[in-house]
Amino acid sequence: MGGSKEYAVTMKAKERVAAVLPAQEHRLPLSNLDLLLPPIDVGVFFCYEKPLAEQSPATFATMVSALKTSLARALVTYYPFAGKVVTNSVGEPELLCNNRGVDFIEAYADVELHELRLYNPDESVERKLVPKKKEGVICVQATELKCGGLVLACTFDHRIADAYSANMFLVAWAETAASKAISLPPSFRRSLLTPRRPGSYDPSLDRLYVPVSSLPALPPPSPDQEPAVNRIYYIVADDIARIQVAAGGQRTKIEAFTAYLWRVLSRTTRLDDKVCRMGAVVDGRSRLARGGEMAGYFGNVLSIPCGSLRVGELKDMGLAEVAEVVHGWLRPALTEEHFRGLVDWVEARRPEPVGARICLGYEDGGVGCVVSSGRGFPVGQVEFGWGRPVFGSYHFPWGSPAGYVMPMPSARGNGDWVVYVHLLGSFVDVLEAEEPPFFRPLTADYFLPDAN
Repeated sequence: MGGSKEYAVTMKAKERVAAVLPAQEHRLPLSNLDLLLPPIDVGVFFCYEKPLAEQSPATFATMVSALKTSLARALVTYYPFAGKVVTNSVGEPELLCNNRGVDFIEAYADVELHELRLYNPDESVERKLVPKKKEGVICVQATELKCGGLVLACTFDHRIADAYSANMFLVAWAETAASKAISLPPSFRRSLLTPRRPGSYDPSLDRLYVPVSSLPALPPPSPDQEPAVNRIYYIVADDIARIQVAAGGQRTKIEAFTAYLWRVLSRTTRLDDKVCRMGAVVDGRSRLARGGEMAGYFGNVLSIPCGSLRVGELKDMGLAEVAEVVHGWLRPALTEEHFRGLVDWVEARRPEPVGARICLGYEDGGVGCVVSSGRGFPVGQVEFGWGRPVFGSYHFPWGSPAGYVMPMPSARGNGDWVVYVHLLGSFVDVLEAEEPPFFRPLTADYFLPDAN
């Protein structure tokens, strides 16, 4: 395998790609569940090998042309991605659908695909392959590698789309490039998330969510404060199954994984009274489904239930016990009533900005982490005519005091997981010290078996 190296990225061109058939300009309000998100951006990227000449005559120029042409067509259906976020009369964000277009960057990286040390995206991805969005709702960058490979990356506004929505768009973009009909047309019907009259919600939501103004201001970071780092690992299918069995066998893979992480998090400190919090992102579409209407809903339909245990408690519990606790605080969020109540909870506080408590920080000095299941990550479907990606991952250094971990299916399609983590360095050290190893640093040998 080629070693990691410092490399330069040269921006070659930038243009704005608009929908070929613009819709009439209008404003699209955000739903109450969109309003739970702060103004943060999420990145995603895919790595493609150089097309084989006998299979595809594609060059970087022709690949970029195909990407732009199909993007302009896909934006006809996904027109919110061609708009921009504005502020309404009461200070809340909403979407102006005006077909401003998507900023599309062409770049060249003086590195070969097998030389990218994707295990450390702080070094190999951040500010290089995944673009920083400056305007609009989404930004795209296509980067040619020295070997003739391609990295396609997108950065999008989380207030407009969750990962499910972004995945829908990526698949639709690829289908458009292949001149196929879009298999799952998006729905922008905000009425599917209309508050009830009168509203009603369980008091437990006051524990999970909070008006931003009610929290004390977090102190500015001190020079000696430990920074968060970004890492990408893979977990082999057999190890996922082993952890699920150790968690009792009755829990889902994501419940077992969350329990495993929670126990590891407790080992980062010797202070038994310190509070450890663990949260998990739940998609509410299947909970709110009305004859399948929510399947194509574009926007945010997320909740982040969480639990708290002290370090000493976690250290005394077995994995199956911790998995039972995880199941206990996840189960109430897996209902239609939870999401209807969350819509009503936000409505009762508008236009006050609100958010998930675990993401906003705590004054007690506790530590926290959020797991977001990326099992729907469409790494095998983002194919534009020159082969499937050999690797793909989300990239989300979100700036929250809590860590963030997202397992996704591997492009190898063998049941392995690729896992993106954004965690304190001390937590990463503990993860990597686990025996037997569970989180394995991603190398080119994994996604390019012929790398040398």
